Amino acid sequence: MTNSFNDTPVPLHSAERIDDLLTHDLRIIQSDEVFSFSMDAVLLARFASIPPRGRVLDLCTGNGVIPMLLTTRTKASIEGIEIQPRLADMARRSVALNRLEERVLIHEGDLRELHNTAGYGVYDAITVNPPYMPLNGSDLKLNSHQAMARHEIGCTLEEVIQACVRLVRTGGKVSMVHKPQRLVDIISLMRKHRLEPKLIRFVHPRAHLEANMVLIEAARDGKPEVRLQPPLIVYNEDNQYCPEIMDIYYGNKEDNSQ
Repeated sequence: MTNSFNDTPVPLHSAERIDDLLTHDLRIIQSDEVFSFSMDAVLLARFASIPPRGRVLDLCTGNGVIPMLLTTRTKASIEGIEIQPRLADMARRSVALNRLEERVLIHEGDLRELHNTAGYGVYDAITVNPPYMPLNGSDLKLNSHQAMARHEIGCTLEEVIQACVRLVRTGGKVSMVHKPQRLVDIISLMRKHRLEPKLIRFVHPRAHLEANMVLIEAARDGKPEVRLQPPLIVYNEDNQYCPEIMDIYYGNKEDNSQ
């Protein structure tokens, strides 16, 4: 099966579909058989400090949603790495679907080994939406793709942070989205491995509910100082997206911010 977008033929495999990313006419290949992207990836792509040029890397890239969204914010060269062959293939085809081959490169491989080929300290910024949950019995209830996306099967939180330190330059930024329940672990491991947390923002489903996501940005070898941004509220009292969420999803402005 082949789908054509902007006259670019892209093959679709069984159970795959093309979804709209709702900004800059971007499209993405997805499937219910594997773990599809969700709001956390979109929020991270907007939250992260990204240089206007240079090299940017997305770890645990899945089907490539974050690299493609980052192309709307920067002229930098963007790379993603994904350990699951099926997801890496979907990411590459999504890049081709959007004619972004000259902007985005998808690696299939283990983030723990990327420094062996890419080198140390070669990226100006790194984003990562890692598996949130430590290993437990619930892993067996999911298919292999979903289990690896949700649980620390292919890499632990500490291994993700170690990879970031090896790959980002001194002073470079590492931005992560995770669960608030792991925030103490994240900060402790970042400091242990020379990443200094600089910016934290909690995401709340509604104003009266506790946070269910946390966005955190750190600088390699940075000085101790952290700022807390105002909370990001997803839904208002009418169960509609709040204005900032609407802007994140549907906005078309380029910020090219560091």
